Amino acid sequence: MENFAPTKSTLISAKASLEFSKKGFELLDKKRNVLIREIMSYVSKAYSLQEDINSTFAKAYEALRDANINSGILNVEDVAMAIDESKDYEIIFKSVMGVEVPKIIFEKKEITTKYGFYRSTPSIDEAVKEFNKVKFLTYELAEVENAIYRLAIEVKKTQKRANALQNIQIPKFGEIVKFVTEVLEEKEREDFFRLKVVKKKHKK
Repeated sequence: MENFAPTKSTLISAKASLEFSKKGFELLDKKRNVLIREIMSYVSKAYSLQEDINSTFAKAYEALRDANINSGILNVEDVAMAIDESKDYEIIFKSVMGVEVPKIIFEKKEITTKYGFYRSTPSIDEAVKEFNKVKFLTYELAEVENAIYRLAIEVKKTQKRANALQNIQIPKFGEIVKFVTEVLEEKEREDFFRLKVVKKKHKK
């Protein structure tokens, strides 16, 4: 037990700190639960996106394999070099319980053809189409996975603070309140007993 004077002011201060710690724990517990629910919703979305990416990748690589066979790897590489680097997205942030999570803004569009039709084949066009789909799915998955990571870090921090309040601060102030209350009650009994003795002596 820390060194402190077992006075009424100490008791009032300890009770206020105990109440503040309890309210703080309740708020942190609610925040943690909300964050966990958010994470679970993102995780569910991540699984769905990953399945879509896997199936779309499979179609894209199958089309790419056919393109390499039909047109030759060098020709396919030349066609790929004619496609501009993607700069069709913007990243903004939104707040979830004080946590900044990313939001990727983009518009799904077909790739504008910049290679000659004489060099193209249906398998090349199919590969371009499917890999374009993969790109947009990857944007979505990157957004979701980054949000999960940031929220998970915040859950860990919130859990740590809640544990400190629940296991250290609340028991500590609870013990102080209990100790000071007992000391003050004992003092009141002693004062009451002395007062009775003084009254008896006064009557005599």
